Amino acid sequence: MFLCEALYASRMSYWSTTPPRRAHILLIDDNVDELQLLLAALRGEEHRISLAFDALQGYRRATALQPDLILLDVRMGGTDGFAACRLLKADRATAHIPVIFVTSSSSVEERLTGLREGAVDYILKPCEPAEVLARVTVHLVLAGSKNAARHAPDGRVPCDDAEAIDPDRVVALAAERLVMSNLANVPALPQLAALVGTHEKRLSRIFREHMGRTVFEFVREARLEEGRRLLAASALSVEEVALAVGFSGAANFSTAFRERFNTTPTGFRQAHAGMAASELQTSEA
Repeated sequence: MFLCEALYASRMSYWSTTPPRRAHILLIDDNVDELQLLLAALRGEEHRISLAFDALQGYRRATALQPDLILLDVRMGGTDGFAACRLLKADRATAHIPVIFVTSSSSVEERLTGLREGAVDYILKPCEPAEVLARVTVHLVLAGSKNAARHAPDGRVPCDDAEAIDPDRVVALAAERLVMSNLANVPALPQLAALVGTHEKRLSRIFREHMGRTVFEFVREARLEEGRRLLAASALSVEEVALAVGFSGAANFSTAFRERFNTTPTGFRQAHAGMAASELQTSEA
């Protein structure tokens, strides 16, 4: 038995004593026919069900409907479920909604990707309705306790929290998070755009309007800033720092670093070490 399965099994005696909450659940899947048993089970628990048939429609419906929980397929035509999850978690209007991936893929890497993008759980198709109901109950209870503070005494979400941010800003934030999560392996512009549910021309425009720079310029600045941090805070060599932040080698990194900060990586590290030593002596005096 997998650890997560054992965990759910061990907790069911507790969760089964918790009165089930009638919730609004958004199901995003391009093949709802194969989920009829699951839909029947959810409706049997008196949950309200809304449907979306592609990833971007699902994201848009989530912003409008504000469901209590989202069941999301990974592999759909066009934009995939990971892109939808990135947008959901980048938008403050939907970031609090728990997302459970429901997919036929048994790839461990795919499951890890889903969890890294903000999903709370992962269920394999064909799924056992009873298991899904149990997991849904768990996450509704957990989400309810976390979100209680977000609501006013009459149950409404405060106005400043309910206002969704600009859709373009959501895309920019999702792309920014994706870039910063792995500076050493930033996708090419077309792939980066696809990973956040858009195309390269729109993503380029969004970065110019919201970041004041191109995607390339944003990535380059992020790499240099992270490189400077690593030079100051770690014992990595200049070559190792260069590779860690996505440069092809120390020479390219040093040239870019000198253009940006008017000093070489080695010169910056020596100056930083000298300042740190001086501050230590002053504090000990």
